[in-house]
Amino acid sequence: MSKRKVAYFYDSDVGAYTYGLGHPMKPHRIRVTHDLVTAYGMLDKMHVLRAKRATPEVMSSFHTDEYVHFLQNVTPETAERMTFHGTRFLVGEDNPAFEGVFEFCSISAGGSIGAARKITSGAADIAINWAGGLHHAKKREASGFCYINDIVLGILELLRSYPRVLYIDIDCHHGDGVEEAFYTSNRVMTCSFHKFGEYFPGTGTQEDRGRGKGKGYAVNVPLKDGITDESYKSVFQPVISKILETFRPSAVVLQCGSDSLAGDKLGCFNLTMKGHAACVQFMRKQNIPLILLGGGGYTVKNVARTWAFETACALGIEDDIDLNLPWNQYFEWFGPRYRLEVAENNMEDLNVKDGSLERVREKALEQLRNLIPAPSVQMQDVPRESLQHHLGFSKDDETAPRDELDEELAKHVRYVYNLQEPDSTTDESSSSSESESEDDGTSSISWRMQNRVNGRRASRSPMPPTSNRSRTSSKKQRMSLLTGQYFDIPEEPEYAHYTCGIDPARASSQKRRFFLPEGWDEYLGVDATVDMHSRLFNEYGGHDLGGVMARGGRSNDGDLEEAEEEEEDGMVLDS
Repeated sequence: MSKRKVAYFYDSDVGAYTYGLGHPMKPHRIRVTHDLVTAYGMLDKMHVLRAKRATPEVMSSFHTDEYVHFLQNVTPETAERMTFHGTRFLVGEDNPAFEGVFEFCSISAGGSIGAARKITSGAADIAINWAGGLHHAKKREASGFCYINDIVLGILELLRSYPRVLYIDIDCHHGDGVEEAFYTSNRVMTCSFHKFGEYFPGTGTQEDRGRGKGKGYAVNVPLKDGITDESYKSVFQPVISKILETFRPSAVVLQCGSDSLAGDKLGCFNLTMKGHAACVQFMRKQNIPLILLGGGGYTVKNVARTWAFETACALGIEDDIDLNLPWNQYFEWFGPRYRLEVAENNMEDLNVKDGSLERVREKALEQLRNLIPAPSVQMQDVPRESLQHHLGFSKDDETAPRDELDEELAKHVRYVYNLQEPDSTTDESSSSSESESEDDGTSSISWRMQNRVNGRRASRSPMPPTSNRSRTSSKKQRMSLLTGQYFDIPEEPEYAHYTCGIDPARASSQKRRFFLPEGWDEYLGVDATVDMHSRLFNEYGGHDLGGVMARGGRSNDGDLEEAEEEEEDGMVLDS
């Protein structure tokens, strides 16, 4: 095979975090994988990097500010209060607020963003971040062991330079978070091969194809239990080949979730290590910039074996390495065979038994045949740094002394901002209630939400029949990856989530979300708000910021005329 420039991202701190005793998600698996890669001597063949950790500002390019702020501040001790008794941000038991959760997320997201930058700069043909691939995280909440969606952040970075990006997901679970993020875009095609049925997250039918401009750019391949290497190959390669022919992506992101391997604790497929790695080998042969990410996988020793072998596939040396494992720190974990292999078991392949595999493949290919080939994209130069850094400002400048004009502008900005806040002097009882809540250690958000949060944890219910979980159901529910049970979510339109494939009639009835406690109409009234802002802008010369600056901050034309007269007098004196 031809040699490729491979960048490998690894942070030694990532294996130190734990979701908690008994939780199936083990970040330590990334440390075990790295140790195996090191033992095979692969590091010398790659550019090994420790990525810069993602900042809250970078995470906010996809996630909401309030959710990122929550992850920054939540601890195991404050989780009950900050999640409003388990009804916000971390719903259910899948995503515990473990110690260091934000740091763990920053490592995962930083690696995927760093991988994307290596690809776009041309410094690498293939970039690897086994700490990434957390594809269930939503815009404003955690889901399925995933807190920050590093995949979406990485793809957004790729879109700065590339017109089209293909995302492929071979995890056993549907990549709902990524599909949801790009559901209305034709610049990102998502293709997920996953188990579908009474299985987390319960989404990913072939009827979910995107919406608006993204109609047809979400491809789902739902599979049944026990799929083998041969069956998987028979559907993966034709579908991906057709996508490459039709969509012609500039870069590919491949999520290599290892819970699709045989014997996984939470998976139900029957793939061997080589069958799983065949997807990596197939994509490598396409000569398209490629990012390899981790994902699911809950039998640690099999995850480490597979990702180490797929690292060798990225390097093109899979035929040269010895399948008898070399000595490493975790050598005893791989007994009793001590080989680089994951064998299949005796599961029955239900996809072949009922002939559903052929129908699924044909339906996916038909969708692609009806798709408009390679949408054109108007590209423009995107700054590589923020305006603040470009102008030479930094956070250190905030402590620098301000001149008189800075003070005046700051007062004006604060005044405008305060106009959007409730008047604290209008309701003395509300003020006292707020101070009492602060004394009890509750946040201002808790005070704002106290009329909407009932103080009870979302009730857990057994899995309802399919008919009760239709898209048009008025009750909103979230599925647990651990238990397979459903959690009732409080109905709050202002916190409504975007749902893939939601009925248009229902979507039109959704209210727009506001940061204030209520919508504008219910808060001040549109007319009152417009009048108030009009008076404010008129005092400062309307929207003419240039005029305000030319007048030196003076609020009317009379002052401007006086200033001009003074200037003329000065000129006469000078002459």
